[in-house]
Amino acid sequence: MANAKRALISVSDKTGIVDFAQKLASLNMEIISTGGTCRLLKEAGIPVKNISEVTGFPEILDGRVKTLHPKIHGGILAKRDTASHLEQLKENGIGTIDVVIVNLYPFQKTIENPDATLEDAIENIDIGGPSMLRSAAKNHQDVTVVTDPQDYDRVYRELSQQGSTSLETRRYLAAKAFNHTAYYDALIAGYFNQLLDNPFPDQLTMTFTKAQSLRYGENPHQKAAFYKKTFGNHSHTLAGAKQLNGKELSYNNLNDANAALELVREFDQPAVVAIKHMNPCGVGLGSNLLEAYQKAYEADPVSIFGGIVATNQTVDAQTAAEMKKIFLEIILAPAFTEEALEILKTKKNLRLLTVEEAAKGQAGIPLKLQSIGGGLLVQEEDLKSLVKDECKVVTDRAPSEEEWEQLLFAWKVVKHVKSNAIVLAKDFRTVGVGAGQMNRVGSAKIAIEQAQEASKGSVLASDAFFPMRDTVQAAAEAGVTAIIQPGGSIRDEESIEEANRHGIAMVFTGIRHFKH
Repeated sequence: MANAKRALISVSDKTGIVDFAQKLASLNMEIISTGGTCRLLKEAGIPVKNISEVTGFPEILDGRVKTLHPKIHGGILAKRDTASHLEQLKENGIGTIDVVIVNLYPFQKTIENPDATLEDAIENIDIGGPSMLRSAAKNHQDVTVVTDPQDYDRVYRELSQQGSTSLETRRYLAAKAFNHTAYYDALIAGYFNQLLDNPFPDQLTMTFTKAQSLRYGENPHQKAAFYKKTFGNHSHTLAGAKQLNGKELSYNNLNDANAALELVREFDQPAVVAIKHMNPCGVGLGSNLLEAYQKAYEADPVSIFGGIVATNQTVDAQTAAEMKKIFLEIILAPAFTEEALEILKTKKNLRLLTVEEAAKGQAGIPLKLQSIGGGLLVQEEDLKSLVKDECKVVTDRAPSEEEWEQLLFAWKVVKHVKSNAIVLAKDFRTVGVGAGQMNRVGSAKIAIEQAQEASKGSVLASDAFFPMRDTVQAAAEAGVTAIIQPGGSIRDEESIEEANRHGIAMVFTGIRHFKH
């Protein structure tokens, strides 16, 4: 690449642009610019030529058309090592453009404003900017394209030292430019899909911004990073969490913390959830947070060690003092009192996270993404809630009021357990959890074995129907008094008959909660 002689500057984000332009001018580079950028540079005393002076054509249509011109794109796209290209530039009076510094209209900022109209959004869709970036990135063999103010120093340093940038730098900047335009177009596509309530378009394009490089993924030999969804308000999600203490979050930490947050938000009264490897090992409800925590701990004092705890209430000093007694990876809460923070921060590696309360009445249902080989599975999040009156009592005996309360509690928990899933609950506490087994009775046996004597008088929730009577038989032998399950098996009558034989109350929800 020959020495750079001419730069085009047109930026919406004007961070550092005056200083950068002054440095380019000090290298005797000619600067051409547009609109507000041009005015800003002139006011700073930097020699600059308006785009219309180059094209010989005025900006028209309220600035919608200004850079879409052969004298701009010809100067960017011409291959410097192709004689015919250079001849055509000469014949048409077109000068080369060696450095293109462009960032785009603030579309994202516009649509994040709750008062923004469709017209506001459309007027902030940049046309000329992406075109120039793509032209410059395509011709990065000869042109340096800059989209990010963080790259200004690197570009100036190379220009000042060697008259041009290295091919390695230009290739790096071209990749950033293409990522930038792809991200921009994805935002626009997402906005219109949302406008049309079309979460499953034929071509799905999403955009995320890297929030954190992770030391590794699920295992040390796997590379990983955490990306936040770019569009929308995510302050009430894990992506919007604020870390108050502890080490950096890991890949597994983030997965488990998200599972904990989703489950604890099922409850309105004080709740504590303990998660281990994406499954709840203890869930408790109480009249206050301390009681809820004690129940969650007692549910499985072995598995909670090294686990992740989430609450739906502010952590107070009393609860913090109890939490401090064992090794936990993360405590996640809407807030911590100052006294609680003082207690918990004595454990320097304990990660303390706060997440805002979930917004009420959010529009739309969030999507769940799952990568598979060669593709992506996309579905709506499982936000289906159970209404007691829609349940069907199928046994001779109906649940008592106390059993109903425990059944509804267990049902909320089993929804968040990996399938096949069985949960035993008693006194608003999980006493046994069976997760991820290849057959349902296997999960039931694990839950019963964990519960031991606490299984007597407990209730059982199942995320899917019983294919045969064996799960009911196991529940009866363990002393379970009531069962909640979706129903829908061709052998439902066998399970109902078995429940009646043991005086177990059983209700069907008509809702399945598989979780893989």
